[in-house]
Amino acid sequence: MVQQLCAKVIAMAGKGGTGKTTLTALLIKYLVSSGMTPVLAVDADANANLNELLGLDVDVTLGEIRDRMKTETPQGMTKNEFMEIHINQAVIEERGFDLLVMGQPEGPGCYCMANSILAQVMEKLAMNYRYLLVDNEAGMEHLSRLNLRNIHTLFVVSDPSARGVLTAARIADLTKALQVEVGQKVLVVNRVPDPVPDALDNHVKNAVKKTDLVFGGYVSASEDVFRREMAQESLLGLPVETDVVRQAFEIFGRFLPDGQ
Repeated sequence: MVQQLCAKVIAMAGKGGTGKTTLTALLIKYLVSSGMTPVLAVDADANANLNELLGLDVDVTLGEIRDRMKTETPQGMTKNEFMEIHINQAVIEERGFDLLVMGQPEGPGCYCMANSILAQVMEKLAMNYRYLLVDNEAGMEHLSRLNLRNIHTLFVVSDPSARGVLTAARIADLTKALQVEVGQKVLVVNRVPDPVPDALDNHVKNAVKKTDLVFGGYVSASEDVFRREMAQESLLGLPVETDVVRQAFEIFGRFLPDGQ
């Protein structure tokens, strides 16, 4: 049976270095500015830095709570209760969206029960949101850990290279192995030079032709994003007329048109 959440699930995926987390931050900006709220964003990348691009501090991660559950659950309290209390305390609340961070990968030992409880608590939490946005690592294993089997839209982010586009196609195919149902898989090529090289455009067309990806669009390399990242300033403050924001919003608007 396919899991049904009240929140519509959007997932971001891509290999390291493609600017996937930058686009995740811009997607949060799009959803909030479009009134498609509330949004729960989950940073599920082992190299967690979405909070930095949003100008937020993280006190505790879901991984840390999961580890503590195994040894710190008080007598008379169930592990489910322990997880629910601490996960709710870990939610970073902002205007229009909240953020949770998964944290580092699992260490030695069995995490099956802990991950099962985590998935149950997250499913209950997601009922309070319109969108659940998951920023994944390339392997997308956290989709399984969170028991997210029904995704409205998967944005797969590539860099402007032949290898990047090929990797994006392979990442999209992983959803089949994970037995995840995806409504639409959208390829976004990020940090692209202007004009777009013909060779890159040909690789993109071939990838779309050979897979179930649809082409979302190109997003230009951005000095505005670079300067904000270097200054450790939130990308949410980027003006909407900035090229990278305009391009990203145009893509999101076509695939998430009305939030229905």
